[in-house]
Amino acid sequence: MRCEAEEQGPNHAAPGLGNGTAPGDAVVDIESARQQVKRVCERLALLHLSYAEVIRKELGEKNGTALILEAIKQYGARIGTKARETAISLGYEATPDHYQEDLPAYGMHERLEFADVGGEKRMRAFGCAMGKVWAELHEQTLGRLYCYVDIAKYMAYNPMFKLVHTKTLPDGDPYCEFAVRETIDQERKDFATTKGDWAYIDR
Repeated sequence: MRCEAEEQGPNHAAPGLGNGTAPGDAVVDIESARQQVKRVCERLALLHLSYAEVIRKELGEKNGTALILEAIKQYGARIGTKARETAISLGYEATPDHYQEDLPAYGMHERLEFADVGGEKRMRAFGCAMGKVWAELHEQTLGRLYCYVDIAKYMAYNPMFKLVHTKTLPDGDPYCEFAVRETIDQERKDFATTKGDWAYIDR
């Protein structure tokens, strides 16, 4: 027995399953790729909120937030450790110059800019897809916890450095702005602690 979609050809869309175009059917243009990545980012934003809401509901705001941040730290550590292994496998030292970008080039943000602020190099990301979802749901505070993944991944890559947010969409800024800075001994100790306050490092 064949389903309706099979009878009408491989590119016929089944109800609720999109336009029926499968990978390999055609060359994907940049805008289409951007929209596909954007969808994944929006789903990721919802996934984060869902887990975070349940955790805080079960454990309370203080303990729940601490557990969420611990999970985000582990998540970032996995990314940073992989980036470190990649750099070393290529014969590089794990320095900021050799960090292999782990985010998609298209779809996660609308555009990127680079600026010099008081002699410090900064990257600005406009139109974060995840930040927009959190704003639409009025969940910027809970969503903001996800952003600490950037601190975690960089310190796992090399604990002597951190990737901080000087501005973020969830904090009410018009864009997200990042800067790589050196860490201090206390920050490294607090980050290495299994349980404890490390979110303050994002400064």
